Amino acid sequence: MENRSYDIIKIENLEVFAHHGVYSQETAEGQNFYINAALYVNTRGAGQADNLELSVNYGEVCHFMNDYMKNHTYKLIEAAAEHLAEAVLLSFPLLRQIELEIRKPHAPIGLPFESVSVKIRRGWHTVYLALGSSVGKREEYISGAIESMGEEAKIRVKRVSDIIRTAPYGGAAKEEFLNGALKAETLFTPEELLDYLHMLEENAGRERTIHWGDRTLDVDIIFYDDIVMSTDSLTIPHKDMQNRDFVLIPLIQIDPYILHPLLHKTVSSLLKALPK
Repeated sequence: MENRSYDIIKIENLEVFAHHGVYSQETAEGQNFYINAALYVNTRGAGQADNLELSVNYGEVCHFMNDYMKNHTYKLIEAAAEHLAEAVLLSFPLLRQIELEIRKPHAPIGLPFESVSVKIRRGWHTVYLALGSSVGKREEYISGAIESMGEEAKIRVKRVSDIIRTAPYGGAAKEEFLNGALKAETLFTPEELLDYLHMLEENAGRERTIHWGDRTLDVDIIFYDDIVMSTDSLTIPHKDMQNRDFVLIPLIQIDPYILHPLLHKTVSSLLKALPK
């Protein structure tokens, strides 16, 4: 999640009677669950102005969690916690992160115990994406992808750059590219976001036949919070972004002071370092 500190509103031992469990008796008869939640939010404005609208109403959050737990049924408290955390984050716009624990003191274990629980932490992540297209209806492919992201509940598009025209890159592509970038917030993990972006590319008719070749739509994850990671399918930050003016120029338009977590340089500095 974002690498910054927030204030915390705590809800402790909210009692909810609900029907969650692997066994049919649990879902039929129900039992008491207890919820602990830490709500990460900036409360400074609310505190200075004494204005509840500038904070997260913890009373409304309590009633929301109570109703959600009562109106849904899951076999696992892991699933209950995952879906409840997502629902709260989507329903309260000022909430940045939530640490959520669901306790189940009457779980059918058959041994003496006090309680079992699942605790998770979920929140909004800041991402920067690069978009490009070199064949077909280029403007429509890019604008369509941005529009689709704007309609996805787990993505909040915050800023979009202008679209620029650039020469082919990498030796395999032959056509002129249109390129842009956007800043967004997302509840997706990096891998989930990659899968979602691949779906957008496939919907635009993307075929992965030639590496660095022409394509209808290309959407790359450039930054994801301050994460540094590398797997067989995904590297963050994007491993070649510092060599691509068609990535850096749109990023600078969005935010010239984005800091590369490995190179420790802003995107503006990286562009200035490129050969003319």
